[in-house]
Amino acid sequence: MQYRKFGKLDVAVSALGFGLMRLPVIDNDNSRIDEKEAIRMIRYAIDNGVNYLDTAWPYHGGNSEIVTGKALKEGYRERTFLATKLPTWLINEKEDMDKYLNEQLKKLQTDHIDFYLLHALDKNKWENMKRVDALAWAEKKKQEGKIRYIGFSFHDEFPIFKEIIDYYDRWDFCQIQYNYMDIDVQAGEKGLKYAASKGLGVVIMEPIRGGRLANPPKAVQEIWDTAKVKRSPAEWALQWLWNQPEVSVVLSGMSTFEQLKENIESANRSGIGTLTSEELEIVARVRNKYKELSPIACTGCNYCMPCPNGVNIPRNFELYNEAHMYNIYEANRKAYEDLGDAKASSCIECGNCESVCPQHLPIIEYLKEVASYFEG
Repeated sequence: MQYRKFGKLDVAVSALGFGLMRLPVIDNDNSRIDEKEAIRMIRYAIDNGVNYLDTAWPYHGGNSEIVTGKALKEGYRERTFLATKLPTWLINEKEDMDKYLNEQLKKLQTDHIDFYLLHALDKNKWENMKRVDALAWAEKKKQEGKIRYIGFSFHDEFPIFKEIIDYYDRWDFCQIQYNYMDIDVQAGEKGLKYAASKGLGVVIMEPIRGGRLANPPKAVQEIWDTAKVKRSPAEWALQWLWNQPEVSVVLSGMSTFEQLKENIESANRSGIGTLTSEELEIVARVRNKYKELSPIACTGCNYCMPCPNGVNIPRNFELYNEAHMYNIYEANRKAYEDLGDAKASSCIECGNCESVCPQHLPIIEYLKEVASYFEG
């Protein structure tokens, strides 16, 4: 495993981090983790050098932290940096922060969190965190030994990102969505470089855009095939990130043992400045081709779920995008019909989804487009 500097901190983190929001599940039920397989995967990752595990309160319907705690028994906790997050959208009073942290420590079966994040900050959540004086609270928890390092994950535009970093001079790290398709989205490349210049470790999430960059359409694969060094599309996405010195650790939400093994092997081959200028140009060509093909920039993070009226928003968008990108309309139309009441046309335009979407997508309008496309 390759290890990387984590900002100004005197710690070395594995190039690959295990994002625990897409663990294997039973019967396609996101809340029913296949515990035996998940624990096997987590321990295999640690045994093969992965030392950064990232979970959060809402992952897998609240069960990710529980399974993670079980996986870290028998000496595995001492071999890892454990990250989890304060559910900022659930904090109404100062006392709520203690309530959630204490419950997380219990679920994770540990007495401290190595990397604790204010989860999914945007303008509104950030204002709420200032209102409850979350950073003073986090400093106190740090002094008590319940938290080692303080950070935040982010889903908004760069000016808000910069404001958050500049507000507090003791941030240890941040977590941003970043991949070769999102260089100008949210914090983007500008945010990556700004955070690093301030001494923050930078954790990368959605490196393969929720897996969407792993199985490209023919037009994209043809571009990858022109490269002299042959890599899978997923490895191209990961290596592009590891090529950059500002990147501290790349999280991958791995659902299968095969994905885990492939990503560990890829991390072993990683390094700063290892891609040639010709290879970087190939990545740029792929980016441009995807932009031509994919109409909705949904990453499948599931923050919009559950929908009050039962619409499976990420699945609707996935079917719509795939129909365009892969030119497979009929098969995806049938899959759309199989959604039943979870189809896009069941949307009642309540707007709940748009208020929590990290990408700030106009979900209601997109659902109308999807309904018209498959039903019209």
